[in-house]
Amino acid sequence: MTTSGQANRREPMLLREVIGDVLRQARTGQGRTLREVSDGARVSLGYLSEVERGRKEPSSELLGAICGALEVPLSQVLADAAEQMLHTERAAADRTVANIDVATKVVIPQHLAMAVA
Repeated sequence: MTTSGQANRREPMLLREVIGDVLRQARTGQGRTLREVSDGARVSLGYLSEVERGRKEPSSELLGAICGALEVPLSQVLADAAEQMLHTERAAADRTVANIDVATKVVIPQHLAMAVA
C-alpha cells in the first residue's frame, strides 16, 4: 500500500500524512462514514477529515480516541504506518541507486542515465 501521492514525490514523507492514510483506510475498509467515526471519537467531522488528509497532526490522546472509535488498536495503526513508510523509503532508495555500465564497470550518475534513456 502506498500513501496518496507519496510514491511520486521527492520530498520527505510526513508521518501525519501516513497516519491519516492508515486511518482513512481503516474507516473505509469498515464501510463507515466520517460522521460515524467523528461522533465515536468525540471530535469534529472537519477535524477528522483534516487528520485523514494529513493536514492536522493529532495528539496522542486524540489519536487514541480515533482508534477507539474505529476499534483498531493504536499499535496496529502505528505498525501499518511504519510499514507504509518503510515501503516508500525503500522504493525511493531503489530509484536513487546509480546505474553501472556493465561493459565498462563505470558508474553513470542518475541524471545522465535519465538523459540517455
